[in-house]
Amino acid sequence: MTTNFILAPILMHMFTAIVLLFFWQKVLIQKIISIVGNSIAFLLCLRLFEMTLSQGYLTLQLGGWQAPFGITFISDTLSAIMVLLTALVSLAVGIYSTASLNVSRIKYGYFFIFHFLIMGLLGAFLTGDIFNMYVWFEVVIISSFILMTVGGKKMQMEGAIKYVTMNMLASVIFLTAIAVLYGITGTLNIADIANKISLVENKGLVTVTSLLFFVGFGIKSAVFPLYFWLPSAYHTPPSAIAAIFGGLLTKMGIYAMLRVFTVIFQPDYFTLTLFSIIAVLTLITGALGTINKRSIRRILSYLIICHIGYLIAGLGLNTELAFVALVFYLIHDVIVKSNVFMISGVILKMRETVDITRLGSLLKDYPKFSFVVALVFFSLIGIPPLSGFWPKILLFQESFKQENYVLLAGLIVASFVTLFVMIRIWSEAFWKISPKPITEEIDHFAPFSLSGKIALIAPIVGLAAVSLFIGLNANSFIKLSEKAAYEMKRPEIYINNVLGSKE
Repeated sequence: MTTNFILAPILMHMFTAIVLLFFWQKVLIQKIISIVGNSIAFLLCLRLFEMTLSQGYLTLQLGGWQAPFGITFISDTLSAIMVLLTALVSLAVGIYSTASLNVSRIKYGYFFIFHFLIMGLLGAFLTGDIFNMYVWFEVVIISSFILMTVGGKKMQMEGAIKYVTMNMLASVIFLTAIAVLYGITGTLNIADIANKISLVENKGLVTVTSLLFFVGFGIKSAVFPLYFWLPSAYHTPPSAIAAIFGGLLTKMGIYAMLRVFTVIFQPDYFTLTLFSIIAVLTLITGALGTINKRSIRRILSYLIICHIGYLIAGLGLNTELAFVALVFYLIHDVIVKSNVFMISGVILKMRETVDITRLGSLLKDYPKFSFVVALVFFSLIGIPPLSGFWPKILLFQESFKQENYVLLAGLIVASFVTLFVMIRIWSEAFWKISPKPITEEIDHFAPFSLSGKIALIAPIVGLAAVSLFIGLNANSFIKLSEKAAYEMKRPEIYINNVLGSKE
């Protein structure tokens, strides 16, 4: 079905950003405009999601040109899921930002850049053109770099430089791969490339090109051995920014991998074996990186790397059930990772540190908040029946079925390390008695206004409730993931909907 509505969420964020320009120094008005814009965008994304599920593929050809000419936008089940997740996290983080960020950073244009970042993410998920995907990626990189640096201190600047350097390298590799692909197929439309790639006689060049895409997206996703930039970059920005980065930015690379390696390229045995090896190494290195860290933010940064391995594992298994697990894990990980970074920000507000050796007594001082945190931690670990349990079980099952025991061992080790690390954070920060003398025990959270406290806590509670809802309604989300997996394993459906061919 062809519809202009597919552009509505993108245009809404662009419109919100433009309106914010007129109130550059009006902090309160900026906050209100951002919340209203995020709320409307969320409703638009929800409507787009419903339309995609009920009506099937949604497409749009800009400029009146027929595909493969012109610019294509397409919404299938996978992209609709990512768009809705982006809208949900954007709304939660947007509300959280109104209380967590200082006034100076807001006056520097935080909300303006924030909405451009979300616009870039939505564009990347909805585009049907490989070069335009690159353009949207650059919008995200530039926006995220500005968010990291504006109003930042020396440590944030250093982290931002590492982030932008590695991501620019990834962009160069991505653009090189696009150039080679265009040279051998003569088109940039993803569906048209998929039709023509099988006609290329030089299969070795096709394989090399596919690996270039994997390296480019792998850097953006922080897979082994290209992950080292992430822990240095993600622990430095404010928690609101880190929540967007941890929840969505690395998943953008995973989404691009899924799109490229399900529609354009059909991975051979060598490529799938490489994916599995990379998945195991990413799982293990990310897990080991958490063990000796004291900062909650650094621990969470390494957990991002570790859990990217679960997603690469699904790609390496390359079966329909593995894709079901992958999509389900994407849904879970986006929500939970964004939430844990916001939690770390609230802990910082309460205790003015995220060093677990200097924390303590949070359970005693904030029992209700601690209960919500425990729920999120349990979900991250994968305790049944929460959202993190079901995709892990599916991945374990499929690894065993495919007799990929090395990958299965990596998945199990990563799960136990995650359990160990989260128990460590809980015991140090929440369970134990605070190491500070009684004279220094000051409630730093008390000075916040009621509205400020609500803005900080409500998004965390909301995302925790979503995670609980997903876990308790796992069957519905498995069916949703099955629909996405079915489409990914049958690229001809995507191709036919874009090019207008008949099945």
